[in-house]
Amino acid sequence: MTIEAVLFDFSGTLFRLEHDPSWLAGITDHRGDPLDIEAQAELMRRMTAPVTLTVDLDDEHLHAWHHRDLDPDLHRKVYLEVLRQSGISRVEQAKALYDKLVDPAEWTPYPDTGEVLRKLSASGIRVGVLSNIAFDIRPAFSARGLDTYVDEFVLSYEIGAIKPRPEAFRTALDRLGVAPERTLMVGDSAEADGGATQLGCAFALVDPLPTATRTDGLLTALREHSVL
Repeated sequence: MTIEAVLFDFSGTLFRLEHDPSWLAGITDHRGDPLDIEAQAELMRRMTAPVTLTVDLDDEHLHAWHHRDLDPDLHRKVYLEVLRQSGISRVEQAKALYDKLVDPAEWTPYPDTGEVLRKLSASGIRVGVLSNIAFDIRPAFSARGLDTYVDEFVLSYEIGAIKPRPEAFRTALDRLGVAPERTLMVGDSAEADGGATQLGCAFALVDPLPTATRTDGLLTALREHSVL
């Protein structure tokens, strides 16, 4: 079946929130000690893990966790708690780190993101970005001139549905005007993004490695599905 549209996840697929040491300058744990390298890496993982819950939450914060990508206020609430439980006890420090997480300018595109989007657009293949997210990621694309190659941005907090719920994928497919069997979903989570297969879409899994390491993961995924 010919692929007429490609849906991409955002975090860990097209872009990645890279570890910038400057963010953690002056950040201390509950004892007032600077975070070591391992603690810094674990902190970044907890900030960007798409599915896995990394701390123990009370009922109030657990509700916020399960609905975080539907409501920006709940997203902020639960991630500040995650940071607190990760050793960032000073509220002003946690808020500063959280602001980095939700700032589109801080996200780095994978090396082949631009090439892939341009090639798909030139080939007449419809492109959608379907993301479980609680902030507007469009500026990350427009700042690099990549928004012109994306036909639809379908963001969970705007549509009231998260992957892998079928309605999230249906909304994206309806907006693109393409049948699921003619659509490829590309993402870094078999659990969330792989839900597209329930509707009949093809699925390609990419590894959310650092951008310096995964230089052609998107190109490889599309070529394996005979899209490019």
